[in-house]
Amino acid sequence: MTTVPLPTADTRWRCTLCGNLTRFDVTRSSKVVEYVHLDLSGEPKVEEREVLSETIESVRCRWCNAVDQIELVDKPGVES
Repeated sequence: MTTVPLPTADTRWRCTLCGNLTRFDVTRSSKVVEYVHLDLSGEPKVEEREVLSETIESVRCRWCNAVDQIELVDKPGVES
């Protein structure tokens, strides 16, 4: 399993096989702490969420179904 880096303010994902820049299925594992408020009828609502850790396990291209063939590329207008 290869960890796929998260895009930054200056980068985005791109499928190396088909060139897709916009549609991906992302599988991630997260460890979070949530503040859950239950109303009087018992319906829960998450009012605060703190992500303690998060790992992207895989990224699949929605266009060509390639798995883990994703790279980070610069966004338009960003110089390397």
